[in-house]
Amino acid sequence: MKPRYTLKIVTDFAAAHTLRDYPGACSRMHGHNWKLEVEVCATALDGVGMGVDFKVIRQAARDVAERLDHQYLNDIPPFDEINPTAENIASYFYQELSNKLNSGFLKVSAITLWETERACVRYSEE
Repeated sequence: MKPRYTLKIVTDFAAAHTLRDYPGACSRMHGHNWKLEVEVCATALDGVGMGVDFKVIRQAARDVAERLDHQYLNDIPPFDEINPTAENIASYFYQELSNKLNSGFLKVSAITLWETERACVRYSEE
């Protein structure tokens, strides 16, 4: 059986958004302090005994989050065209981080995006 190591980092960013066509208060501009959890799976270890250094995952997540931090998401591609829902934002992080981190033995496995302390979405692909 092939080994599988799941590594996870947590970071955050602050951003505002408006949900288009939403029948409620979230159709008005409002902000969140988003918490982002990034899970990466490794099927092999390097010579040091790591699947990947946590700081590599953290830096990649921060680089992507920095594009959104303290911004109005509706003005930033792709959210100028697609609704900046938690689901779409989680998918965005998954795609962007997959492009940065995926390799022969390393793969982004899931993104969990917390909109509030009590509400989150987990996005993965299989």
